[in-house]
Amino acid sequence: MVKVRKLVAAEGEKLAKKTGYRKQVLVCGGTGCTSSGSKKVIDALEKALKANGLEKEILVVRTGCFGLCSLGPIMIVYPEGAFYSQATPEGVERIVKEHLKEGKVVKELLYQETVHEDGSIISLSETAFYKKQLRVALRNCGVIDPENIDEYIAVDGYQALAKVLTKMTPDDVINEITASGLRGRGGGGFPTGRKWSFAKASVNDVKYVCCNADEGDPGAFMDRSILEGDPQCIIEAMIIAGYAIGAHHGFVYIRAEYPIAVERLQKAIDQAKEYGFLGKNIFGSGFDFDMEIRLGAGAFVCGEETALMTSIEGNRGEPRPRPPFPAVKGLFGKPTVLNNVETYANIAQIILNGSKWFASMGTPKSPGTKVFALGGKITNVGLVEIPMGTTLREIVEEIGGGIPNGKKFKAAQTGGPSGGCIPALHIDTPIDYDSLLALGSMMGSGGMIILDEDTCMVDIAKFYLEFTVDESCGKCTPCRVGTRRLLQFLDKITSGKGEMEDLEKIDELARHMQTSSLCALGQTAPNPVLSTMNYFKDEYIAHIKDKTCPAGVCKALMKYEIIPAKCKGCTLCARNCPVGAISGTVKQPHVIDQDKCIKCGLCMRNCKFGAIYTH
Repeated sequence: MVKVRKLVAAEGEKLAKKTGYRKQVLVCGGTGCTSSGSKKVIDALEKALKANGLEKEILVVRTGCFGLCSLGPIMIVYPEGAFYSQATPEGVERIVKEHLKEGKVVKELLYQETVHEDGSIISLSETAFYKKQLRVALRNCGVIDPENIDEYIAVDGYQALAKVLTKMTPDDVINEITASGLRGRGGGGFPTGRKWSFAKASVNDVKYVCCNADEGDPGAFMDRSILEGDPQCIIEAMIIAGYAIGAHHGFVYIRAEYPIAVERLQKAIDQAKEYGFLGKNIFGSGFDFDMEIRLGAGAFVCGEETALMTSIEGNRGEPRPRPPFPAVKGLFGKPTVLNNVETYANIAQIILNGSKWFASMGTPKSPGTKVFALGGKITNVGLVEIPMGTTLREIVEEIGGGIPNGKKFKAAQTGGPSGGCIPALHIDTPIDYDSLLALGSMMGSGGMIILDEDTCMVDIAKFYLEFTVDESCGKCTPCRVGTRRLLQFLDKITSGKGEMEDLEKIDELARHMQTSSLCALGQTAPNPVLSTMNYFKDEYIAHIKDKTCPAGVCKALMKYEIIPAKCKGCTLCARNCPVGAISGTVKQPHVIDQDKCIKCGLCMRNCKFGAIYTH
């Protein structure tokens, strides 16, 4: 291993010699914090450092995502580990003057959970959000400068590649990945080692390695965050995959809507070429590998492997029948390995630490960790990485910080438009591939949307169906027509015109779509409907029989009424009604004309006496 380390340590040593900074300030430069103003914070930080003569003493590093997105912009000052949340340009000026110049931590601007009762600062890893996480795929996100290959090298970057090319055969690599039990993190969880072995066994003069960075699920931002925070680890893993199967060229397919990820990945590729990690005769091994980016136009169906490859080839992104599978006939008709970003993010660590290390985490059938984009009705919105087998309760109540405003947990939607809802009844379910499938959901790429008691489950199913209707490529009839027909049924139910026999028709149509659609988009599109019908059938029945929405979400079923005993006749509601649906005289109870009412809710929001209610 000493020889391997020498091959990649030189640049890291150079970096260490260059650093003469007294402190480092790490500022999140991921999409989440960028959208909440981290660029302005960085500009203010650099300006304040210069004004105080500290620009040569303090190193400012723009990193990837720290994970706790709801508290962005985030900045951490080392060596103290002071975690400043929701940073502002005004606050930064104070931090520079008091903390960086005078050595006094500005405790009132810190993330309050990191401040102990006695005033001391506790480690970020001890906070509720982080202490149950185990970062493997996200190990470098929020730690290194993603645009500086030297920093990646300094944290053991490219040592796995060096080990592979100098000490392992392709079969050794595949056996190690297979023994680890790593399953694909982008959907159904197919064993990665087995996929690679199929591609290696395919005899052809040209083979390809592809990375699916399309990530189109609503609310999902795992893969994008890895590319923004640690792009070199994906490059290293793809080179290793190329060596394992006998491929010499790779493609990263990423949607153009992710400009930060695209820019950083391209810089990483350029730097890897400059350092000799991409190109000819890598590490003097005789192995050649190069790679490039292909931009997608945002079609959700291109997350499906055959549609993705069709798009890379320059054609309209539509799925192809399987078999033949991509490992036999994939990109440009050649054997191809396709994995998603998170899957590749685990490869180098498995090679360096061994398959037993990886298999020791998680569960026997779902080893390792899983990254989730935690969103919806949850306090700590952000990116989390937990060992497989962690319960939903731990994620919601401990890592997520619980449901805001004292509301009750109702369900968790996993797997995006292809997944389903896990009700509160199953909150103690361990999160892994098999347990989610047993509940009628799926892991998918890792989106996890938390729903509270104010959520209408029929409306949630309708939301995801609207998405799949828009995103269906239209190639096969079961998906093209089936999704639209399902949506028509849900529109009918949420508008108060549903009939009980509609539920039987929905179930029958959904089962046909699952068995006859060409690709996974159509096969899984009914999942949100079936899972909500299974666990929340009473809500469907209430919409149909009682013509009411228990959550008060479906406008067509809502009814605003005025309580005469509470109405003071102030006329505020009548004066603000946009359609003149409220009538009455001054100081007398008013009345809402239900035929005119458009259910906008403006009257209830304006009433100062609580005289208007909805049911």
